[in-house]
Amino acid sequence: MDIAKDSGGPSLSIAGLLEFEEIRAAEPAVIAGDARLDRAIRWVHIADSEYVERFLEGGELVLTTATAFRHRPEAVTEFLDQLERAAAAGTIIELVDEGSAFDEAAGMIVREAASARDLPVVVLPHRVKFVKITEFAHRRLLAQQISQLEHAREIHETYTQLSLYRAGAQTIVDRTAELLGTPVILEDVAHRVLAHAGRGSATLAQKWAGLVTGASTEPGVEAAADWRQTPVGMRARRWGRLVVPRPAESRAALEQVIERAGEALTLTRMADRDEQDLLLQAQSGLIREISDSDGLDDRAALERARSLGFSPAPGTQFLPVVVRLDRDTDTDPTRVQLQERGLTQEVVAAAARVGSACLVTSLQSGVFGFVLAAAGSRTGSGGRRSRRSGGTEMSGRQGTSGGSDAEQLLAGLLNEVEEYAASWVVGVGRGSASLCGAVAGLDSASQVAEVAATLDVRERSFYRSSDVRLRGLLSLFADDSRMRAFAEGELGPLLGDGAGRSPSAAESSSDANRRSPADESLLDFLELHLAHGGNISAMARAGYLSRPALYARMTKLQNRLGVSLDDAESRTALHVALLWWRMHG
Repeated sequence: MDIAKDSGGPSLSIAGLLEFEEIRAAEPAVIAGDARLDRAIRWVHIADSEYVERFLEGGELVLTTATAFRHRPEAVTEFLDQLERAAAAGTIIELVDEGSAFDEAAGMIVREAASARDLPVVVLPHRVKFVKITEFAHRRLLAQQISQLEHAREIHETYTQLSLYRAGAQTIVDRTAELLGTPVILEDVAHRVLAHAGRGSATLAQKWAGLVTGASTEPGVEAAADWRQTPVGMRARRWGRLVVPRPAESRAALEQVIERAGEALTLTRMADRDEQDLLLQAQSGLIREISDSDGLDDRAALERARSLGFSPAPGTQFLPVVVRLDRDTDTDPTRVQLQERGLTQEVVAAAARVGSACLVTSLQSGVFGFVLAAAGSRTGSGGRRSRRSGGTEMSGRQGTSGGSDAEQLLAGLLNEVEEYAASWVVGVGRGSASLCGAVAGLDSASQVAEVAATLDVRERSFYRSSDVRLRGLLSLFADDSRMRAFAEGELGPLLGDGAGRSPSAAESSSDANRRSPADESLLDFLELHLAHGGNISAMARAGYLSRPALYARMTKLQNRLGVSLDDAESRTALHVALLWWRMHG
């Protein structure tokens, strides 16, 4: 579709009107503003007074014989000044006397007043019927406006139909490029190309990052600041923009088309998310029902799951997985919720891309779980790439034998979503041939994820119970008063007077403030000693300490604790107590 043609053709301009037979026969002479003759005419107005400004709104072509003021230079100047102030398109002045001859004296006055002006001023030396000019112009303008309305209706119907039929983003972009006759690019907020269409759009998509930043150029493509564009997404949650990097013939039609295209893309995305949200809610309900019900067998659970789009093949192995988003204590809860929702959708989409299926449930704010379906045969798992807080990738466990196909599939799935703008940790439970068994394993996977979130260094893309080991066991005793008593008994001399205590009603705040604080430096030194198994050389290198200083601290630590660090049982007890204290103290 040609948007210029379908908008009623090019706008009526002064130059176009001068080609009208009635005007051409009057031998028009352009005495000013010949560089502005392409100005579009919004309407045609007839005036017989120099005081015309109050009747104009801008864009009008004013026709006048100037009979009442043509011989007064100051009046002619005022007339032209008012036209410029009102942003008129221009003026056509018929300067003919009563004998139908050209009024030379008035012509000189008008020429002098119009000199050096940008306003188009046209003088007619022969008589012309203004009614024919206005009739011709208004007929053209009305036809153009009707055509624009028809074009707007067609655009509205086109995008309404696309929205009703749930057209995909690529289909909407294809139709937009067809309507405009120029390349169209749909990008996300990170300037990644999501869809493109139109002749030459593939080349633009390849160079898009450079074109956006100005590092690259392309013939016929304007500077990024001049691109026609419209945001896509709700006002508070923009997720992209639709861009037309090359100029189109009609600016007004272009704005209309891309605005409606942006609305269609927003509605499509909203509908997709609403449908996906409902599906995820239904899947969460099924997982809760499996967890809470003793009478739901595996066959019934699988039938229910298939009705929700989870259709594993016979012999599938099910892997329980829990994803825990990293967050600080002051992180906005709404932001965490949005990140969880976005990552959940990314995981579902990634599972489809790797040829699998997953049954998803939300566990708590910032934590969600899913059961991943994969073939149940066993193979060795190779090295994996992992994501840690801050987006740093590290090499995972290399050459681990005995990893299941489900775990390898999970590693591939996590690689698919590793560019998501958030950091998280993944816990995995024991795989099962039973869906109900895998759902029961979500509790174990959640505990593993909770423990893995406390690790200072994360070297795996996901963690199993065997990866978190003692920390996993201690996490089960997070709120156990006996474990607290044990930790405080072992570490008490380093924890200060107030370890595990709250001020009593009879105790003043000044008394509480006089308590000795925990000796963090000795706690850190104990952690250093236990981490390196008492190896003096390794401790000196890791702690940047000289040997004399190291021995002095070891003596001080042993004296404070009242135990020998050479005793294996003492080291074990201190290690367990310190791990629990760091995690839950």
